[in-house]
Amino acid sequence: MNDLERFYACMNYQPVDHAPFWAWGGWPETIERWKREGYDPERVDLNMGADRRQAFSQWFFPHPPFERKVIAEDDEHILYVNHEGILMRELKRNPMSSMPQFVRFPVETREDFRRFWRERMQPDLNRRIGPDWKERLRLARSLPYPLIIIADRWGGFFGPLRNLLGLERLCTLFYDDPAFVEEMMDADADFIIAIMEQILDVVPIDAFSFWEDMAFKTSTLLSPRMARRYMLPRYRRVVDFLTARGVPFIGLDSDGMIDPLIPVWLDAGLNFLYPFEVQAGMDVVAVRKKYGRELRIWGGVDKRALARGPEAIDAELDRLKPLIDEGGYIPHPDHGIPPDVSFANYRYFMERLQEVCSSR
Repeated sequence: MNDLERFYACMNYQPVDHAPFWAWGGWPETIERWKREGYDPERVDLNMGADRRQAFSQWFFPHPPFERKVIAEDDEHILYVNHEGILMRELKRNPMSSMPQFVRFPVETREDFRRFWRERMQPDLNRRIGPDWKERLRLARSLPYPLIIIADRWGGFFGPLRNLLGLERLCTLFYDDPAFVEEMMDADADFIIAIMEQILDVVPIDAFSFWEDMAFKTSTLLSPRMARRYMLPRYRRVVDFLTARGVPFIGLDSDGMIDPLIPVWLDAGLNFLYPFEVQAGMDVVAVRKKYGRELRIWGGVDKRALARGPEAIDAELDRLKPLIDEGGYIPHPDHGIPPDVSFANYRYFMERLQEVCSSR
């Protein structure tokens, strides 16, 4: 059974030779720590026996990207415009491990939005990706791994709007100017469909994922009622299109406490979610009991257990073993692996995860 066959069998609750599991990347600072602890990228594959997948995740970003422009800097911070047009202040030390301060966003008015969309969100894949994009897709499709399209950061109906306007401005617009919110959501639905139509004309894919990141540690950033009113019809448009084109698995990526939104996403036709952040109260075992087999689950392994060491890792995998055995679940850490995880602990985790997934 190859990785693609195993993926389908797991997602359809069918017998597998072993349960699939995925590696999840470390932060840049994590990789640097691991190198100091003996990790040699030329000799050691961090996948460490995990199933392979191919994910295209950069095809939805604004293009052309904004030119990085430094506005000010001192010994500790740098203020600059990033590739998405966001003015942000960032720590010079460990910028990837800290949360930046978002100072200003590229859209303030309808005219700003229409200009941004007209200039940077055209679905021309030749310009957006390059003239070889079809060949890249065909090569990916020829390999025995699941092919997943992830609409990272710009394929959804809350997260991308937050990137345009900022969180506070977006949330107030739902009350102050809902027609503007709907215009932006409709534009993104059109954009996603236009991108995916081109991709699906070249190759079939195995899964598509929206991106939202619309929850904090204790709750969601938008109420289920508002999500159902404004977002569900746009999800439905995209899901109906993808389903008609033969895409079997359609899901969504959001960190935080997402449980109140799961019924909305299920009603929209989504059938998988990830990464189920444990420190935000997301327990994949409880999620399966609550929502049943209609919802497939990726992730949900508490990354904090990896930092605590072998005993905590064993306990975490024991907790997840019944779900692994049931199927419809692909375990991986619930976020990128932070630099408090040693290389020895990472190796132990991957070895034990392979053992747990191989024992039926």
